[in-house]
Amino acid sequence: MTWYLFQLLLQASLMTIFVSAISILAGLVFAVFLSAMRMSGNGWLYNGAGLFISFFRGVPLLVQLLLIFNLLPIIGITLPSLATAIIGLSLCTAAYQAENLRGGFEGVPIGLIESAEMAGFSRVQTFIYIRTPIALRLTFPALVNEAILILKSSSLVSVVGLVELTKMAQNLSASTYQPLPIFASAGLIYLVINLTVAFAARRAEDALPGLPAK
Repeated sequence: MTWYLFQLLLQASLMTIFVSAISILAGLVFAVFLSAMRMSGNGWLYNGAGLFISFFRGVPLLVQLLLIFNLLPIIGITLPSLATAIIGLSLCTAAYQAENLRGGFEGVPIGLIESAEMAGFSRVQTFIYIRTPIALRLTFPALVNEAILILKSSSLVSVVGLVELTKMAQNLSASTYQPLPIFASAGLIYLVINLTVAFAARRAEDALPGLPAK
């Protein structure tokens, strides 16, 4: 395989990184709201979030992407492949991150919550400024694992027409008849990306402040 072909794979990997990063961040924000709905005590919110989480955790990501890709035009919404891919990945990872975060929220020391209430914090302020940062700290390793899974699962977005690393490898393999070196190179790029994410996450976790005592 030539250096030119490897460069094409590297360029496609930038799309993989971009789509994955945006989806992970958007999914994390949505997951915080889903967790809040699950802990709200409101039956409608609780059941609605539960239904969402059950669906997106129970249906394969490939099927989810195809449903979104085919459903949006039916209801009059036409989006580019990039937006469709980000929506699909974001909704899927939000369901998993929400359950991770819910465990983190339940692990927040009750004494901190009571202290915040005594200091005049509203329930919303306590949730945003006290519970959410601690829940993120508690669930950081699980969230990193989910981020790596999304990076690998981004290979499925080629079904909605987005040319990322896996799709580029398929195209080059079909045109050059060199599947083994091309897919081996693509696998190496995925490995380097995920190892870099894991290394950065370990450094970030070491730099995070310690957890308060219960």
